[in-house]
Amino acid sequence: MKTPPTLLQRILDFFRGKKPPAPVVPAKAVEKPGPNGAPKERISRKPELVEVTSPRLYVGNLSFDATESDLFELFKGVGQVRNAEVVCHKYTQRSKGFAFVQMTTIEEARRAVEELHDKEFLGRKLVVSGAKTPDMEQRAA
Repeated sequence: MKTPPTLLQRILDFFRGKKPPAPVVPAKAVEKPGPNGAPKERISRKPELVEVTSPRLYVGNLSFDATESDLFELFKGVGQVRNAEVVCHKYTQRSKGFAFVQMTTIEEARRAVEELHDKEFLGRKLVVSGAKTPDMEQRAA
């Protein structure tokens, strides 16, 4: 294997008019190392489906192009919608790919989960389930 040119050789080649060699692209990109120095592996996991115990729903795997009005229209076909909120990044204001929808009643929320979970919306299959409440998170810890 050929050794890469030194800085001095690259400077001289530049003034002589020689073009630099094409950069070597690794066959497999390595992610940033973890705490022990080994590369981190992304582990894909299924979204956790939460039982519907309140009118508030979690909507995941949402297209980054989806707006609150798009969600409002989609869920309006199932029942009355109080609120739809797409969660955005604090600084860039870009969607994080999930949202919360507040239905009027728990029955409408359950019907929305039955009808819209795994439904294709703006090119992606939605994950619709009950939203976690603060007391659920305390019990899990």
